[in-house]
Amino acid sequence: MDAVTIYSIPWCSDCRRTKVFLREHGVEFREVNIEEDANAEALVLKVNNGKRKVPTLEVGGRYFVCSPFDPYQLSSALGIPLNM
Repeated sequence: MDAVTIYSIPWCSDCRRTKVFLREHGVEFREVNIEEDANAEALVLKVNNGKRKVPTLEVGGRYFVCSPFDPYQLSSALGIPLNM
């Protein structure tokens, strides 16, 4: 599987749910808090047409948003079965 990076903020419930989903499915990921990293925030704004949408995930050079949290979208985007 390609490396997964999740751009998030600590108080975001969709971010928390996405990270729980990834852990439960054994997906390793790198987390970047966009409130602490101005470059990461700029990236999120760029890939989301000026909108500060989180969680924004980067997988294999492509970006997508999982808000509202959608386990079906995540499983499809990551190529993993929904139920493990």
